[in-house]
Amino acid sequence: MRHRCHSIGAIGLVEQVRYGLVGTGMMGVEHLQNLAVTPGAVVTAIADPVATSLGWARDALGKRGDGVQEFADAAALARSGLVDAVIVASPNYTHRNVLEPLFDADIAILCEKPLATTLEDARWVVDRAAQMTRPFWTAMEYRYMPPAAAFIEQVHGGRIGALRMLSIREHRFPFLPKVGDWNRFSRNTGGTMVEKCCHFFDLMRLIVRSEPVRVYCSGAMDVNHVDERYDGERPDIIDNSYTTVEFANGVRAMLDLSMFADGAENQEEITAVGDAARLDVLIPEGALVFSPRTGFLNPKQVERSVIAVDQTALDAGSHHGSTFYQHQRFIAAVRGEGPVEVTARDGLMAVAIGTAAEISARTKRVVEMAELGF
Repeated sequence: MRHRCHSIGAIGLVEQVRYGLVGTGMMGVEHLQNLAVTPGAVVTAIADPVATSLGWARDALGKRGDGVQEFADAAALARSGLVDAVIVASPNYTHRNVLEPLFDADIAILCEKPLATTLEDARWVVDRAAQMTRPFWTAMEYRYMPPAAAFIEQVHGGRIGALRMLSIREHRFPFLPKVGDWNRFSRNTGGTMVEKCCHFFDLMRLIVRSEPVRVYCSGAMDVNHVDERYDGERPDIIDNSYTTVEFANGVRAMLDLSMFADGAENQEEITAVGDAARLDVLIPEGALVFSPRTGFLNPKQVERSVIAVDQTALDAGSHHGSTFYQHQRFIAAVRGEGPVEVTARDGLMAVAIGTAAEISARTKRVVEMAELGF
């Protein structure tokens, strides 16, 4: 078994970038932990209307928090002149309101997924981002999990021949508690297929290298949150589904989601099948499994390798090191040393596929992307 390690390594002196953070909850804290090990990143300002969340950020910053300014909202942070780049990690439904003053200040932006909870808001973000002189980046960190990145590289490199089928399985834990449990309702999240699954719809587009044509989703809320009530209202978020996406180039992709399978050995399993071979990646195991076609009854020729991840990157968050590697690409774009790799339009398209899946699951029909204007 071969082992390949992605190492952070020693890095010399680099230009400092002043960071602000809007939204200091769980994901915001993960960003702070990753900025702590990103060369040249200096946190200078944080914003959140909830005092408890600001306290989490102060704890995460520790001694690095000395001199960091605190604000109640994004507008005050944008006016401060203290930042070169801002990370938006506020609740999904707040993104448009948070982004507006940041766009006006023309600050580099890394906006957490989903880009927005409605197509109208997502299109608005795309339009405003196009007017910026500074980078706008949609935070789709799953692209940067080292095993997933190696998998994508091999598929694009032709190792399996011509890609025909792609399947993604995420069997995981339920949605975590949030401030006010805002993530229990689709009106706040865009629905599970937008909130959670936008990562995977983004991966589909990236791997397939084509645009979606039609979507069919069968899903429901069957296990999680069924006994919860908020002011007498029952949550309405899907906790399991199968989604099929057909692409313009003829490739079919499928997402298998279960949010009550937290005992699974691997949370993500991605399989690409081409006309010459099949390739699997298993995360967090980190295994790549290559299975070339051998013909009926001939011996299998399966090859296994493991893509290791630097422990520093793993320790900085709960996304298999991907948040760290994403930050290295983003800060390079802020410095003008690299391109924006995940655009606002990429974020829009992930929301669009998720929206189509939500409509499909609730109306029990195939949804043509043309119905949504794509």
